[in-house]
Amino acid sequence: MSTPPQQPAQPADRPPQPGPPAQPPSVPPQPTAYPYPNPQSPPPVPQSPPPGPFQPPTTPSGPQPGNPYAQPPQYGPPPMPPTAGGSGAAGRAVLWAVVGAIVASAAWAAGVFLIGATASAADLRGYAAPSDLCSRADYTSFKDEYTAADSAPTHSSLKDPALDESYCSASLKKPGSSYADAYLSIQLDLHKKTDPGPEFTATWKNYEDSHTGYDVGPVEDIGDEAYLVTRDTTSGTSSGSRYATLAVRDGWVTYTMSYSAYLSSYDPDKDPPKIDEISDWLKTDTRNTLDRLKD
Repeated sequence: MSTPPQQPAQPADRPPQPGPPAQPPSVPPQPTAYPYPNPQSPPPVPQSPPPGPFQPPTTPSGPQPGNPYAQPPQYGPPPMPPTAGGSGAAGRAVLWAVVGAIVASAAWAAGVFLIGATASAADLRGYAAPSDLCSRADYTSFKDEYTAADSAPTHSSLKDPALDESYCSASLKKPGSSYADAYLSIQLDLHKKTDPGPEFTATWKNYEDSHTGYDVGPVEDIGDEAYLVTRDTTSGTSSGSRYATLAVRDGWVTYTMSYSAYLSSYDPDKDPPKIDEISDWLKTDTRNTLDRLKD
Protein backbone atom coordinates (compact mmCIF):
# COMPACT_ATOMS: atom_id res chain seq x y z
CA MET A 1 0.00 0.00 0.00
CA SER A 2 1.52 3.12 -1.13
CA THR A 3 1.47 6.38 0.75
CA PRO A 4 1.02 9.79 -0.71
CA PRO A 5 4.21 11.59 -1.28
CA GLN A 6 5.12 13.94 1.47
CA GLN A 7 5.60 17.60 0.79
CA PRO A 8 9.15 18.58 1.32
CA ALA A 9 9.65 20.41 4.52
CA GLN A 10 10.49 24.08 4.25
CA PRO A 11 13.54 25.25 5.90
CA ALA A 12 12.95 26.76 9.28
CA ASP A 13 14.61 29.97 8.36
CA ARG A 14 12.51 30.55 5.25
CA PRO A 15 9.57 32.88 5.67
CA PRO A 16 6.17 31.53 4.96
CA GLN A 17 4.96 31.94 1.42
CA PRO A 18 2.11 34.41 0.90
CA GLY A 19 -1.26 33.10 0.06
CA PRO A 20 -3.43 34.19 -2.82
CA PRO A 21 -3.50 37.97 -3.15
CA ALA A 22 -6.44 39.70 -1.59
CA GLN A 23 -8.93 41.15 -3.95
CA PRO A 24 -8.49 44.93 -4.38
CA PRO A 25 -11.45 47.11 -3.57
CA SER A 26 -13.89 47.46 -6.32
CA VAL A 27 -13.15 50.48 -8.55
CA PRO A 28 -14.82 51.69 -11.66
CA PRO A 29 -13.59 49.92 -14.77
CA GLN A 30 -10.86 51.76 -16.55
CA PRO A 31 -10.50 51.96 -20.30
CA THR A 32 -8.47 49.06 -21.66
CA ALA A 33 -7.21 47.91 -24.97
CA TYR A 34 -9.00 44.53 -24.51
CA PRO A 35 -12.66 44.53 -25.51
CA TYR A 36 -13.71 41.94 -22.94
CA PRO A 37 -13.31 41.87 -19.21
CA ASN A 38 -11.28 39.22 -17.45
CA PRO A 39 -13.26 36.04 -18.05
CA GLN A 40 -12.07 34.50 -14.80
CA SER A 41 -13.47 37.24 -12.56
CA PRO A 42 -16.85 38.90 -12.51
CA PRO A 43 -17.01 42.48 -13.70
CA PRO A 44 -16.55 44.92 -10.85
CA VAL A 45 -19.47 47.04 -9.76
CA PRO A 46 -18.66 50.75 -10.21
CA GLN A 47 -18.98 53.03 -7.23
CA SER A 48 -19.79 56.72 -7.35
CA PRO A 49 -17.31 59.17 -5.83
CA PRO A 50 -18.43 60.96 -2.71
CA PRO A 51 -20.60 63.98 -3.55
CA GLY A 52 -18.92 67.41 -3.54
CA PRO A 53 -20.10 70.34 -1.48
CA PHE A 54 -23.70 71.44 -2.10
CA GLN A 55 -24.19 68.45 -4.54
CA PRO A 56 -26.45 65.46 -3.86
CA PRO A 57 -25.11 61.95 -4.31
CA THR A 58 -25.51 60.57 -7.76
CA THR A 59 -26.46 57.17 -9.08
CA PRO A 60 -23.68 55.39 -10.93
CA SER A 61 -24.03 55.84 -14.61
CA GLY A 62 -21.21 53.50 -15.62
CA PRO A 63 -21.55 50.32 -17.67
CA GLN A 64 -23.73 47.56 -16.34
CA PRO A 65 -22.34 44.06 -15.86
CA GLY A 66 -22.29 42.08 -19.02
CA ASN A 67 -22.07 45.09 -21.33
CA PRO A 68 -18.41 45.32 -22.33
CA TYR A 69 -19.03 48.16 -24.84
CA ALA A 70 -20.46 50.69 -22.43
CA GLN A 71 -18.61 53.98 -21.90
CA PRO A 72 -16.87 54.79 -18.64
CA PRO A 73 -19.05 56.49 -16.06
CA GLN A 74 -19.29 60.26 -15.80
CA TYR A 75 -18.72 61.52 -12.29
CA GLY A 76 -20.72 64.34 -10.75
CA PRO A 77 -23.73 66.33 -11.99
CA PRO A 78 -23.47 69.71 -13.82
CA PRO A 79 -22.79 72.72 -11.57
CA MET A 80 -25.81 74.12 -9.77
CA PRO A 81 -26.93 77.75 -10.40
CA PRO A 82 -26.30 80.18 -7.53
CA THR A 83 -28.97 80.24 -4.87
CA ALA A 84 -30.93 83.31 -3.75
CA GLY A 85 -28.62 83.93 -0.84
CA GLY A 86 -24.89 84.21 -0.44
CA SER A 87 -23.09 84.87 -3.70
CA GLY A 88 -26.41 85.74 -5.46
CA ALA A 89 -27.01 88.66 -3.13
CA ALA A 90 -23.44 89.81 -3.58
CA GLY A 91 -23.86 89.60 -7.35
CA ARG A 92 -26.97 91.74 -7.22
CA ALA A 93 -25.14 94.30 -5.09
CA VAL A 94 -22.34 94.48 -7.63
CA LEU A 95 -24.88 94.78 -10.45
CA TRP A 96 -26.67 97.68 -8.75
CA ALA A 97 -23.34 99.38 -8.10
CA VAL A 98 -22.46 99.18 -11.81
CA VAL A 99 -25.91 100.46 -12.82
CA GLY A 100 -25.59 103.35 -10.36
CA ALA A 101 -22.19 104.29 -11.76
CA ILE A 102 -23.55 104.26 -15.31
CA VAL A 103 -26.51 106.46 -14.34
CA ALA A 104 -24.24 108.89 -12.50
CA SER A 105 -21.90 109.10 -15.49
CA ALA A 106 -24.81 109.76 -17.85
CA ALA A 107 -26.13 112.51 -15.57
CA TRP A 108 -22.69 114.10 -15.38
CA ALA A 109 -22.29 114.00 -19.17
CA ALA A 110 -25.75 115.54 -19.65
CA GLY A 111 -24.88 118.31 -17.20
CA VAL A 112 -21.62 119.06 -18.96
CA PHE A 113 -23.43 119.10 -22.31
CA LEU A 114 -26.11 121.51 -21.06
CA ILE A 115 -23.59 123.79 -19.37
CA GLY A 116 -21.44 123.82 -22.51
CA ALA A 117 -24.45 124.59 -24.70
CA THR A 118 -25.49 127.44 -22.41
CA ALA A 119 -21.98 128.84 -22.27
CA SER A 120 -21.69 128.88 -26.07
CA ALA A 121 -25.13 130.42 -26.74
CA ALA A 122 -25.05 133.50 -28.96
CA ASP A 123 -24.78 136.73 -26.96
CA LEU A 124 -26.88 139.05 -29.14
CA ARG A 125 -27.66 141.60 -26.40
CA GLY A 126 -31.22 142.07 -27.64
CA TYR A 127 -30.31 143.35 -31.12
CA ALA A 128 -32.40 142.62 -34.21
CA ALA A 129 -31.37 143.01 -37.83
CA PRO A 130 -34.11 144.95 -39.71
CA SER A 131 -34.90 144.31 -43.34
CA ASP A 132 -34.46 148.04 -44.07
CA LEU A 133 -31.57 149.41 -42.05
CA CYS A 134 -31.70 152.79 -43.83
CA SER A 135 -35.07 153.54 -42.25
CA ARG A 136 -33.87 152.54 -38.77
CA ALA A 137 -30.37 154.01 -38.69
CA ASP A 138 -29.69 157.51 -37.41
CA TYR A 139 -27.33 159.73 -39.41
CA THR A 140 -28.81 163.13 -38.62
CA SER A 141 -25.40 164.48 -37.56
CA PHE A 142 -24.41 164.57 -41.24
CA LYS A 143 -27.54 166.34 -42.42
CA ASP A 144 -26.42 169.76 -41.28
CA GLU A 145 -23.51 169.50 -43.72
CA TYR A 146 -25.28 167.47 -46.38
CA THR A 147 -28.75 168.86 -46.51
CA ALA A 148 -29.94 167.16 -49.70
CA ALA A 149 -31.24 163.81 -48.53
CA ASP A 150 -30.84 160.70 -50.62
CA SER A 151 -34.30 159.84 -51.96
CA ALA A 152 -33.42 156.22 -52.74
CA PRO A 153 -30.77 154.77 -50.41
CA THR A 154 -29.73 151.18 -51.02
CA HIS A 155 -30.46 148.54 -48.42
CA SER A 156 -30.28 144.74 -48.14
CA SER A 157 -30.67 142.06 -45.49
CA LEU A 158 -29.77 138.44 -44.82
CA LYS A 159 -31.43 135.88 -42.55
CA ASP A 160 -29.54 132.65 -41.86
CA PRO A 161 -29.22 130.25 -38.90
CA ALA A 162 -25.58 131.36 -38.56
CA LEU A 163 -25.86 135.07 -39.36
CA ASP A 164 -28.40 137.90 -39.59
CA GLU A 165 -27.17 140.93 -41.52
CA SER A 166 -28.53 144.35 -42.46
CA TYR A 167 -26.84 146.86 -44.77
CA CYS A 168 -27.51 150.44 -45.86
CA SER A 169 -25.74 152.73 -48.31
CA ALA A 170 -26.72 156.38 -48.72
CA SER A 171 -25.27 159.21 -50.81
CA LEU A 172 -24.70 162.62 -49.18
CA LYS A 173 -25.16 165.87 -51.13
CA LYS A 174 -24.52 169.49 -50.37
CA PRO A 175 -26.93 172.14 -51.59
CA GLY A 176 -26.66 172.67 -55.34
CA SER A 177 -24.75 169.42 -56.02
CA SER A 178 -25.90 167.27 -58.91
CA TYR A 179 -23.93 164.25 -57.75
CA ALA A 180 -23.04 162.80 -54.39
CA ASP A 181 -20.35 164.64 -52.49
CA ALA A 182 -19.82 161.82 -49.97
CA TYR A 183 -21.07 158.36 -49.12
CA LEU A 184 -22.26 156.74 -45.91
CA SER A 185 -22.45 152.96 -45.38
CA ILE A 186 -23.81 151.11 -42.34
CA GLN A 187 -23.73 147.39 -41.58
CA LEU A 188 -25.07 145.33 -38.68
CA ASP A 189 -24.13 141.62 -38.20
CA LEU A 190 -25.66 139.26 -35.67
CA HIS A 191 -23.32 136.26 -35.31
CA LYS A 192 -25.47 133.39 -34.05
CA LYS A 193 -23.05 130.46 -34.19
CA THR A 194 -19.55 131.78 -33.49
CA ASP A 195 -18.09 134.46 -31.25
CA PRO A 196 -16.72 137.25 -33.50
CA GLY A 197 -14.64 138.78 -30.69
CA PRO A 198 -11.13 137.45 -31.48
CA GLU A 199 -11.39 138.12 -35.21
CA PHE A 200 -12.97 141.53 -34.68
CA THR A 201 -10.12 142.61 -32.43
CA ALA A 202 -7.50 141.23 -34.80
CA THR A 203 -9.04 143.02 -37.78
CA TRP A 204 -9.71 146.48 -36.41
CA LYS A 205 -7.14 146.92 -33.67
CA ASN A 206 -4.39 146.03 -36.15
CA TYR A 207 -5.98 147.69 -39.17
CA GLU A 208 -3.04 150.07 -39.72
CA ASP A 209 -0.65 147.08 -39.87
CA SER A 210 -2.37 145.74 -42.98
CA HIS A 211 -3.49 149.08 -44.49
CA THR A 212 -0.79 151.67 -45.00
CA GLY A 213 -1.61 155.29 -44.21
CA TYR A 214 -4.52 154.68 -41.81
CA ASP A 215 -4.74 155.76 -38.17
CA VAL A 216 -6.43 153.54 -35.59
CA GLY A 217 -7.55 154.37 -32.07
CA PRO A 218 -9.86 152.78 -29.47
CA VAL A 219 -13.18 154.42 -28.60
CA GLU A 220 -14.59 154.28 -25.08
CA ASP A 221 -18.19 153.81 -23.94
CA ILE A 222 -19.52 152.14 -27.09
CA GLY A 223 -20.24 148.41 -26.87
CA ASP A 224 -17.63 146.00 -25.51
CA GLU A 225 -14.93 147.41 -27.78
CA ALA A 226 -14.77 149.93 -30.60
CA TYR A 227 -12.10 151.31 -32.92
CA LEU A 228 -12.00 154.43 -35.06
CA VAL A 229 -10.07 154.13 -38.35
CA THR A 230 -9.32 157.33 -40.30
CA ARG A 231 -7.34 158.51 -43.30
CA ASP A 232 -6.93 161.95 -44.90
CA THR A 233 -4.99 162.34 -48.14
CA THR A 234 -6.14 165.86 -49.05
CA SER A 235 -3.32 167.60 -47.18
CA GLY A 236 -5.09 170.95 -47.44
CA THR A 237 -5.62 170.69 -51.19
CA SER A 238 -8.75 170.32 -53.29
CA SER A 239 -7.92 166.72 -54.25
CA GLY A 240 -7.56 163.48 -52.34
CA SER A 241 -9.93 161.66 -50.05
CA ARG A 242 -11.15 161.58 -46.49
CA TYR A 243 -12.22 158.35 -44.91
CA ALA A 244 -13.45 157.32 -41.45
CA THR A 245 -14.98 154.13 -40.04
CA LEU A 246 -16.24 153.40 -36.55
CA ALA A 247 -16.30 149.61 -35.84
CA VAL A 248 -18.13 148.35 -32.75
CA ARG A 249 -18.55 144.93 -31.14
CA ASP A 250 -21.23 144.40 -28.52
CA GLY A 251 -21.35 140.74 -27.47
CA TRP A 252 -21.69 138.69 -30.64
CA VAL A 253 -22.99 141.69 -32.58
CA THR A 254 -20.75 143.78 -34.82
CA TYR A 255 -21.56 147.19 -36.32
CA THR A 256 -19.71 149.51 -38.69
CA MET A 257 -20.51 153.03 -39.86
CA SER A 258 -18.25 154.43 -42.58
CA TYR A 259 -17.88 157.83 -44.26
CA SER A 260 -15.93 158.49 -47.46
CA ALA A 261 -15.47 161.59 -49.66
CA TYR A 262 -13.40 161.89 -52.82
CA LEU A 263 -12.28 165.30 -54.04
CA SER A 264 -11.11 166.38 -57.48
CA SER A 265 -10.64 169.56 -59.42
CA TYR A 266 -13.99 168.86 -61.09
CA ASP A 267 -15.85 168.44 -57.85
CA PRO A 268 -17.78 171.51 -56.72
CA ASP A 269 -17.20 170.60 -53.05
CA LYS A 270 -13.92 172.31 -52.16
CA ASP A 271 -14.44 172.27 -48.40
CA PRO A 272 -15.42 168.83 -47.04
CA PRO A 273 -15.76 168.40 -43.26
CA LYS A 274 -12.59 167.71 -41.28
CA ILE A 275 -11.70 164.25 -39.97
CA ASP A 276 -12.31 165.34 -36.37
CA GLU A 277 -15.83 166.49 -37.22
CA ILE A 278 -16.59 163.33 -39.12
CA SER A 279 -15.32 161.21 -36.21
CA ASP A 280 -17.62 162.99 -33.74
CA TRP A 281 -20.63 162.54 -36.04
CA LEU A 282 -19.91 158.81 -36.38
CA LYS A 283 -19.76 158.34 -32.62
CA THR A 284 -23.00 160.21 -31.96
CA ASP A 285 -25.01 158.52 -34.70
CA THR A 286 -23.63 155.05 -33.87
CA ARG A 287 -24.79 155.30 -30.27
CA ASN A 288 -28.26 156.39 -31.37
CA THR A 289 -28.53 153.67 -34.03
CA LEU A 290 -27.49 150.85 -31.70
CA ASP A 291 -30.15 151.95 -29.21
CA ARG A 292 -32.77 151.85 -31.96
CA LEU A 293 -31.80 148.39 -33.11
CA LYS A 294 -32.48 146.71 -29.77
CA ASP A 295 -35.84 144.99 -29.35
